Amino acid sequence: MTGTTLLDGGFTAPVFQSQAIFRLVMDAVAQPGRIVDLGNPVQAPAPLEPAAAAFLATLADYDTPVWFEDNGTDTAASWLTFHTGAAVTKDPWTASFAVLSKNSPVSGWRNFAMGSLSYPDRSATLLLPVESLRDGTPLTLRGPGIETIATIAPCRLPDDFTETMATNTARFPLGFDLLLICASELLALPRTARLVEA
Repeated sequence: MTGTTLLDGGFTAPVFQSQAIFRLVMDAVAQPGRIVDLGNPVQAPAPLEPAAAAFLATLADYDTPVWFEDNGTDTAASWLTFHTGAAVTKDPWTASFAVLSKNSPVSGWRNFAMGSLSYPDRSATLLLPVESLRDGTPLTLRGPGIETIATIAPCRLPDDFTETMATNTARFPLGFDLLLICASELLALPRTARLVEA
């Protein structure tokens, strides 16, 4: 991506588009397991999938460092910093948002901020791309925002995913929040959601 095209790909109507994306993300977080489609309001370089790019274009700013797991993300990092002002960090512990790779090793997720009892909101939100949000092994969700149970079926989750999420939920009110991403779609698994194999 050249210096000229780096300037492109942001919101064309920033106020209205970011408000719309923010509402969709909040709906997804309030209703764990619900898939929302964020569309393609921004055009970002790889490895940022459309939903991840829209999310970060809306919520990342000068106070929210972003960490990328994939190598070769310089162009994506430059695009993100230009359009949001967010710094890109090499230290996962300082990241507010983490863009993970597909099949990210869950053993590394303990390196992200989990918040503190005084400030549980000072934790990381992880964005994990998956092959599909619908075609995998069914998993059951329980918790706030779910009337009885919800069933999700993301495809090709990392090894030991359910065990890691159970450990994360047990830390509440500490812990990270997770967003599953596929193309323009997003599914939220906040730390309050209890996840078990169906």
